[in-house]
Amino acid sequence: MKAFFKTSSVLWVIWGIVHIFFGVFTVYLVLNNYTSRVVAEIANAVSPELLKMDYPAAANALLGQHGWNLIWFGIVTLIAGFYVWKGNKNAIFLAAIVGGLADLGYLLFMDLGGYVTFFPGTLMTIIALAAVVTSFYAHFKMKE
Repeated sequence: MKAFFKTSSVLWVIWGIVHIFFGVFTVYLVLNNYTSRVVAEIANAVSPELLKMDYPAAANALLGQHGWNLIWFGIVTLIAGFYVWKGNKNAIFLAAIVGGLADLGYLLFMDLGGYVTFFPGTLMTIIALAAVVTSFYAHFKMKE
C-alpha cells in the first residue's frame, strides 16, 4: 500500500507545482494588463485572434482572482502531497478536496467545453484523478 501513497504523493506534488507556476504566471499577466493573453493562455484550444479584444477591468480582476486560486490550490496540494507520502488521512482528504474539486470545475467547464488542449490542462485533470484514486485505494485497503 505504501507504493500507492508514494505514487499519489508524487502526483499531488507535480499537480501543485504546475498550478503554482501557472497561477503566478496568470497573476503576472493580470498585473501587467495582458487580459487577452491571459484568456488565450487559459482557453488555449481557442484561436488567440478570436480572444483579442478590449476586456473591462472587472474581467482582468476576475482573472487575477483565478490566478490567486491556482496559487493557493497548488500550495495546499503541494504541502498535502508530502504528508500523503506517509499515508496521513487528513492530507489525503485535503488534497482530494482541494485539488480534486478544483479540477472537477476545470473538467466541467473547460475540458468538456472544448476550450483547452490536452497539455497541460487535461493532463493535470488526469493526474489529479490518478492521485485521488491511488491514495483512496491505499487508505481504504489499509482499513480492511
